[in-house]
Amino acid sequence: MQIPGQMMLTSKNQTYLVTGGCGFLGKHLVEMLLEQEPNLAEVRVFDLHLDESMRGLDRVTLIQGDISNPEDVRPAVKGAHVVIHTAGLVDVWGRVLPEKIIAVNVQGTKNVIEACITQGTQYLIYTSSMEVVGPNIKGHPFYRGNEDTKYEAVHCHPYPLSKAKAEELIIKANGQPMPGGKQLVTCALRPTGIYGENHQLMKDFYKQGLVTKKHMIRAIPASVEHGRVYVGNVAWMHLLVAQKIQEDSSTIGGQVYFCYDNSPYMSYEDFNMEFLRPCGFRLLGSRPLLPFFLLQFLALVNSLLQWLLKPFCVYAPILNPYTLVIASTTFTVETNKAQRLFGYQPRFTWEESRNRTVRWLQEFRMERQVGK
Repeated sequence: MQIPGQMMLTSKNQTYLVTGGCGFLGKHLVEMLLEQEPNLAEVRVFDLHLDESMRGLDRVTLIQGDISNPEDVRPAVKGAHVVIHTAGLVDVWGRVLPEKIIAVNVQGTKNVIEACITQGTQYLIYTSSMEVVGPNIKGHPFYRGNEDTKYEAVHCHPYPLSKAKAEELIIKANGQPMPGGKQLVTCALRPTGIYGENHQLMKDFYKQGLVTKKHMIRAIPASVEHGRVYVGNVAWMHLLVAQKIQEDSSTIGGQVYFCYDNSPYMSYEDFNMEFLRPCGFRLLGSRPLLPFFLLQFLALVNSLLQWLLKPFCVYAPILNPYTLVIASTTFTVETNKAQRLFGYQPRFTWEESRNRTVRWLQEFRMERQVGK
């Protein structure tokens, strides 16, 4: 459902570059750009692994490249009016080497900033993460916080550390001088946990649930709350801020914005069941069936096994000390900063977001059954 009066109109013949445009968020963003921005001349999609199904899309140019290589980034940026930088490695399980995460998330962001400055691209929007803030490793709750809420951001995992450093680089780059007397204008969006069609983690939960015959065991108290946001609304917020940053750079530039919608606050388990339950899954127990200290012990065992097996194979279970802290710590936002400064309202209601995600998951289930 589109909010009345929110149709976007860009300058004719503009070119947008979406880094990571073949990823989960990137593809939704590209599709919405094509749908909502009829005056765009070109949407460039930069990614290491191209989705060939996007090659036939009108006004889309696929560019294969490595974000950590400045020689790949510069020609992709050249001639673009706006860069939306979504490319990044998301890993909290230990599947990717820390050096690789830093190379992509930090060095890749440096490369994008430098390319924008040298190639004369004035507007840069960065997809950051709520994990820049938290939850921290101490398990301190963040309850109905906003962009100015005081919170001790304490991290030790490569992913949140890399996103925090990249966001810092983006905000510091705002106002840097460019050729021709212009200045770079930047901002960052911090989505809470993103969900929606083609979310790989939801596919993983579905597959794991089949092992236990669609019976899921409650591990985290239902009182723990997390903010989640539908991928379509995340894409919509990017489009709105990309338009507004060109109209009012002094207000939008140099700012960070939590990316949110009207999805309900629930534990990760209860929220995921909103999509899994229509597919026949059940969550057992109104309370956790295992004591928390046992979960902590299992997480530590997984961490030890990961270290011991590192020379031989990649052992990356979903449960580890970091993911346990994330899942068991309340982190919710209550803010209207994006609404105040650039008119953001969710394009999709909670009901629409849930129904779209459920339909996709049911189609995924059917595809698995046909493929057997």
